[in-house]
Amino acid sequence: MSAQPITLTDVERLAAERLEPKWYEYFAGGSGAERTLRENEAAFARQRLRQPVLHGIDAVATEATLLGHRLAFPLVVAPVAYQRTAHPDGEEGMARAAAGAGAGICLSTFANASPAEVASAAPDVPRFLQVYVFRDHAITDDLIAQALDAGFTGIFLTVDLAALGMRDRERRFCWELPEDDLPAIHFAKERGALVEGLDWFDPALDWLYVEHLCSTFPVPVVVKGVMEPEDARRAAEHGAAGVVVSNHGGRQLDGSRATLDALPAVAEAAGGRLEILLDGGIRRGGDILVALAHGARGVLAGRVPLWGLAARGEEGARTTIDLLREELEIGMHLTGCRSVGEIGPDVLATIASP
Repeated sequence: MSAQPITLTDVERLAAERLEPKWYEYFAGGSGAERTLRENEAAFARQRLRQPVLHGIDAVATEATLLGHRLAFPLVVAPVAYQRTAHPDGEEGMARAAAGAGAGICLSTFANASPAEVASAAPDVPRFLQVYVFRDHAITDDLIAQALDAGFTGIFLTVDLAALGMRDRERRFCWELPEDDLPAIHFAKERGALVEGLDWFDPALDWLYVEHLCSTFPVPVVVKGVMEPEDARRAAEHGAAGVVVSNHGGRQLDGSRATLDALPAVAEAAGGRLEILLDGGIRRGGDILVALAHGARGVLAGRVPLWGLAARGEEGARTTIDLLREELEIGMHLTGCRSVGEIGPDVLATIASP
């Protein structure tokens, strides 16, 4: 196989050959029997598209605006932790890849690179901070302030980690949270936090914390991990700018629905008050088209760019992001959509029941 991924079908296989086995299992795995992990992809496989012809389109426009940023297409690279274990280029290389492809990036709390390092590596990329909340909320506030000082323009609050999912693959490898190269953890220790592992984080968050973030920081707050319509309504009521329909990539509650299946009801409940993004199951550019047809404004993709990074660093990540955009463009042309704004339910031929 070529050292450079040629198709999105190739890329995970090449990444698996290059990653340490324990890290491949960490990045690839889900929780429990991995039913939800598989269902995230299967939900897209159930979709069918209409294919009208002779619609007179010479070229399509994939540009979209997400959280105030004009992107080449509606994709943000999802917050994947420990990217330097995939390739030495790490989060800085991923940020440069996203910038070159015209996508955004969301940096994990568990990133090996600090927000300032990412900003220095890719000063023009639209960048957001994913937040796990420390038991000492002041530590989290200070970490967010550092990111905003580095030009980050949004907060993605992850809300589905009240308890860690039962991740069988990680348990087989006796996987433990590595803390030796995590700027956020180093900062917390400097501030006197003494607990270890995921005990760092507050399991008892509520909607008042969303209000705190919205009232404290002058950037959009997006609630990541919303699967129920009533939570979308609560997010809007408590000041959030958006939600991410997400089940943590199938890594938390095994047996929960696919994010695509949850998306339409969440979008309806939001009633235009929130920007709706979808995370989970995005493996091809056509999946982005389907997600937008079901009511998403954009998507997050984590594993596919990560496989590209593992396969060939920044260049591999850039290749996968470019391929996602190319496939979206082809799908739009063949379904008769001149622009992202024209993608709607009418491109769907049938929606099979889950």
